[in-house]
Amino acid sequence: MRVRFFHIIVLWIVAFCSCSSIAQHQSFDSILKNGTLQIYEHPDEAIKTGQSVARSAPDLRTKINGLMLVTDAYSSKRDYQKSLEYVIKAKNLAAKSDNAIIQIKILTKIGILYQQLKIYDKAIQYLDESNAVAQSYPDKDSIRTLLGNNYIIRGFVYKEQLNCDIAIGYFKQGIAEYRESKSPMVNANLSIVSYNLGNCYIRLHDNEAAKKSFAESIVYAKKVNANSLLAFAQKGLAEVYTLEGRYSDAIEVLSKAAETSKNVGDLVLNRGIFKGLSENYLAVNEWGKYREFQQKHLETILKINESERKSVSDSLNESAQNQYLKLKSAKEKYISGIVLLAVLSIILLIAIFLMQKKAAKKLFLAQQKVQKLQHIGL
Repeated sequence: MRVRFFHIIVLWIVAFCSCSSIAQHQSFDSILKNGTLQIYEHPDEAIKTGQSVARSAPDLRTKINGLMLVTDAYSSKRDYQKSLEYVIKAKNLAAKSDNAIIQIKILTKIGILYQQLKIYDKAIQYLDESNAVAQSYPDKDSIRTLLGNNYIIRGFVYKEQLNCDIAIGYFKQGIAEYRESKSPMVNANLSIVSYNLGNCYIRLHDNEAAKKSFAESIVYAKKVNANSLLAFAQKGLAEVYTLEGRYSDAIEVLSKAAETSKNVGDLVLNRGIFKGLSENYLAVNEWGKYREFQQKHLETILKINESERKSVSDSLNESAQNQYLKLKSAKEKYISGIVLLAVLSIILLIAIFLMQKKAAKKLFLAQQKVQKLQHIGL
């Protein structure tokens, strides 16, 4: 009876621990999910969340996901060096895991960051590593999106480093993998890559292919209600119309893009739209509209320059603050070292003094003893 009761207690303990573990996992997953939602609007909060999860999570997978959240948040701030620092930490942890999908994601992310830093040889190196792991993974259907990401980033690298002829091949491979995945989560990526494909076709003077790509980009953007992606695709389509001399069609599409993007707040996007509208209104001799949008274009350029100056200033201030903190820390360490050295020196001097005093006392006693013996001998 006692043995049976003991087994029941053990089962209850195991069940309780399992439930606690599941609850803990669910709690961390929920925290990470909330942190992910903050990446673009409140990246600093997302960074704090990811760092906290990485420190306190009990299992490897959750720690890695915490580090990846920090990586993505720094990337959204365009602090690619800091983002790279954390993704390398995630890579080191992932080396202890046999989870191939995590390894593929991390290696691809490193490739993306090097592409953004324009260190293209490193980008290709990590994309190759990611692809090697992916090719050895038995269930290809479960990693279609990851394979698509790899091809797309290669496309960006070759578009920037070599030429669009090579990039288009990788963009098409990426699109094929995305479509094979049949996941609605890839629609935003499909919009982005279709837009870049359209830009490549413009460079190659293939207007029909460009229009088709921009039209597809518009469709995918609408599926995810992504106004910024939609406006970029509309701007791209209008650019083709301008090249074909269809100025009125270009104005119509750009006007839609301006309406779409009015709450997006992307200055680079607005600059392109206003520039396109001013040029097309000039082409149809509507001087009033040309001056209106030329003025908006110039004002947007000023805002971009001001924002860039502020970013540089903030970066310099942050750098100066970091230098100050480093110097302060070094000074504190130096002072601490001096104090410690002084204390040790005093202790050493006291010890030497005591040893000398003890030796002198011994010598004095020995001399007295010798004198007594000599006195007795006399």
